[in-house]
Amino acid sequence: MRFAAMRLAVGWIVLAGPLALSAQSADWAALARYRADNARIGAPAPGEQRVVFYGDSITDAWAASFGAMFSGEPYIGRGISGQTTPQMLVRFRQDEIALQPAVVVILAGTNDIAGNTGVSTQAMIEDNLISMVQLAQANGIRVVRASVLPAADYRWSPGLEPGPKIVALNAWMREYAAVHDVVYLDYHSAMADEQQGLGPELSADGVHPNAAGYRLMAPMVQQAIAQALAEQ
Repeated sequence: MRFAAMRLAVGWIVLAGPLALSAQSADWAALARYRADNARIGAPAPGEQRVVFYGDSITDAWAASFGAMFSGEPYIGRGISGQTTPQMLVRFRQDEIALQPAVVVILAGTNDIAGNTGVSTQAMIEDNLISMVQLAQANGIRVVRASVLPAADYRWSPGLEPGPKIVALNAWMREYAAVHDVVYLDYHSAMADEQQGLGPELSADGVHPNAAGYRLMAPMVQQAIAQALAEQ
């Protein structure tokens, strides 16, 4: 039996068997998660350069600290724990385009490599990421494409040796960004240890950043956002 899991700040909630299948089939892309909040937020104020951070659990957990870490910035978190790029693509219009940001920061791909929604080849991940970029650009939204963070193993799906796969995906991202008017944000080079993983000083589980990890990432993403805004 394959288990579905959602990582929250307080730990893991595990759904198994028929309950997991029912929850997935009812709202596979978790469109309900942000629907009401999107309606509450509405359109940006005149002159507001809104930024949407779009991703999985790494973004989901970070958003709780945006107020303290990015005081006064119009940053909105739209991460959902456990999601893969096909799920993110399904909700992209609702949770990103409809918010009318000036910039989107996309951080995704590690859960595809982990097989959270089945086996994904690099080509499959690339297709989904390209589609998100094209949708954003077609709507006048500048794109920051963040590298996948380093990971030497996944505790919930061990033995996949993701390190080299992440390096290969990031290399493609860098090349794609260079020729498609996308800002590439290289977290990986600044965070990877000698095993192409995320060390204990930056993460408690080797995948999700701790407070020190997010503090390292913060100025990097702000610089990338500033570059994207300058290129508008």
